[in-house]
Order: sequence, then C-alpha cells, then structure tokens
Amino acid sequence: MAGATIDHLASVIIFIAALLLFINLFNQTIQTAVIYQQHRALATKCSDLLDTMLLNPANEMQTGFGLHDSNFMQYVLDSFSLMRLNSSTGTPVSYNKTGMMYSNMTVGFGNSLLMLMNDDDVVNYSRALGMLGVNGTYGFQLTLTPIVNVSIAEVQTSPLKLSVDVSGVGFPLANASVSYRLIPVSLNGAYPDYLTVQDQTGTVYTGPDGIAPPVVFPTFTPNATLTYAFVAYAQVGGVAGVGFYVPPSGNPKPIPFVESLNGTVLLAHSSDVPNNATSSGNFTYNAAFVKFSNENFELQENSTGAVWSGAGHAPEVITVPNDQGILVIAYKNNLGSGGVAVMPWGVGSLAFPVVFGGSPAGQEWVATDMRQVLVGGVAYQAKLSLWGLTGVQVVG
Repeated sequence: MAGATIDHLASVIIFIAALLLFINLFNQTIQTAVIYQQHRALATKCSDLLDTMLLNPANEMQTGFGLHDSNFMQYVLDSFSLMRLNSSTGTPVSYNKTGMMYSNMTVGFGNSLLMLMNDDDVVNYSRALGMLGVNGTYGFQLTLTPIVNVSIAEVQTSPLKLSVDVSGVGFPLANASVSYRLIPVSLNGAYPDYLTVQDQTGTVYTGPDGIAPPVVFPTFTPNATLTYAFVAYAQVGGVAGVGFYVPPSGNPKPIPFVESLNGTVLLAHSSDVPNNATSSGNFTYNAAFVKFSNENFELQENSTGAVWSGAGHAPEVITVPNDQGILVIAYKNNLGSGGVAVMPWGVGSLAFPVVFGGSPAGQEWVATDMRQVLVGGVAYQAKLSLWGLTGVQVVG
C-alpha cells in the first residue's frame, strides 16, 4: 500500500512538472508570436509612414509633413522642401552678427548649406513627430542618398585636365553621358570676373569602368590669379546625378547663410563665424547663379560687393532667384588669395545627401523601408528607419 502511494505521488509530481514546463514553453511561444506581430506591424507602419512623407505635398508643410513635388506624379520630391529639414549630421553653426544658429549640411570644402534654424519654414525632429502624429509612440530617421555619384578630381593644371568617374550604389556606371561646364574666374581686377574660354562646355561618355576620358581645357591654366569651378551632370537609363568641384582656396573666405527660403542669403566673413581659424580684413566677391535644368547650366551674373569682418560691418545680402540652381561666389581677399565657394539652392542641384530625425543606434528593433525617388531631376534613394518607443521582451 505504501509503495502504491509513493508511486502515485511521484506520478503527480512528474505530471505537475511536465505541465509547468509545457506552460513555460507555451508562454515563450506566445511571447515570441506577440513580438513577431509587433515587428510586422512596425514594418507596415514604416512603409505607410514613408509613403506619407514622400507623397504628401510639400506646400502643406505648415500643417502636415510632406516632401512631394505636387507638379509631378509618384515619387518626385520638392528640392526646396529638403532644405527645410534640420540636418541630423552636421553640428549647428552660429553666426556672430545675427546671433542665430544655422542647421549645417556640409559635404566638403566650399560646399555647404547653412539654414536658419528658427525660421518658420524650417522643420526640426520634434515638430515632424507631431506633424506625423507619432510623437511619443515612434522614432524615425529619414535619409536620402544620391544613387549616382559623380567624382571629379584635378589631374593637372597646365593646361587644366580633370577626371570624371561615375558610379552607382557600389558599381561603376558604363556608357553614361556626362555634360559639363567650366566656370573660369579671374582675380586680377578689384572684383573677381567670370571668363569665357574655349570648349567651356561639352559632353563625354564613360567606359565600362565608369571612367570618362579626361576633360582638357587647352587654353586655361589656373594660377594665383585664375581659378575655376566645374560642374558635371551624368545620366544613363533615366538615372541622373550631379558632381561639383572647386580647387582648395585661401582664407579669409565667404560663408553663405540662408536667411529665408524666399531667396535671402547672407554672405558672412569667415572670421565672424566661430570655429573658423581665419584672418580678419575684407574680401571682394562676384556672386553668380547657375540655373540648373538637367544637363543645361546657365550662368546668370548676380552682384558684386565687399564683405568686412568685425563689429560695425553688416553682412552682405544676396537675393537668389526662385529657381533650382547653384549659388557660385568667386572671391578675392585682402591677403591676395581667392577662390570659389558654392551653395545649392534646392538640395538636388548639388546632390547633397540628407539625414533627418533621431538615431536608431541602441534600439531593440528597427524596421526599414526604401524608395527610389527624384529630387530636382537627380536620382536618390530614400530610406526610413522606424522604431517603437516602448520595447517588448520575452519573459522566460
């Protein structure tokens, strides 16, 4: 009798242990299924939110978040709407003479876009979360990266020879047509002067390796009083990209600040901008606007003037046309050197990359989705990273 009782108790204990093990495994299965469903819902939300951003009209930015150019169908973005986004990559820049902070989108020497951060037209991350109705629920990062990369390098100066390489995302683009324009500048006079030289514009084609034949300007040799800027537009199979090159130049130099999207640009002296190790004094300038329309680069001279550093000297004000293009600023400083600085008017005109939003680093789960878009005729890849602000974990 005692043996039967012991066997019964052992059976009950084994049954209870097996039941508890089953419940634990079942609970983990249910938790895993719940997390899978939440991740799937996050991926769906990511796709929907990306379409909301890319297909909502940009002209309604004051009431809703949208980047779409309403003059076109499908995934065509307004080049100026991207200027409104406070960059998440560059450190904001302060300008002493206005006391304001400017969003910093800089891609290299002489190529910058500094946008007034407290302008009503500018959208920061927290404001965008509210516009999209996801504040407190989701975080996101939107990146727009040019699909076609046009790399330009100076091979020799006498005469000027430039190399042009065209590549896609990780591979060269063969048989691409590359239309270009040289913008030569003389520094001999009181103000810089834009020149005309032989074969100033032209078209070359890339080989199987994505490299075009060297572009040679036989009548132009840059020196201490002659400098230049060079812009190239590449396209193949309906996909286009743009590249720009200016040779390194001396300080002090001009730094353009976008004061308003209505077309107001302030031209600052570099010594009045913190973190710029430059000399004081003045420089003269000749600002021109290069109208960007696919492979056509129409140079429109704008204005000349002088910029002084220090108190008592207001920044120069330049008015930019209401067209996508490139602001080219040729300058000559009081130390006898000079050069060229450029700024896109409309992000696509210089194929600037855009990063906007928070950081996905350290998040429990991040969903991503991508679209191929056009920005001012230039091909971009739009990628949205989305994460939930309330994490879920399996209970063991």
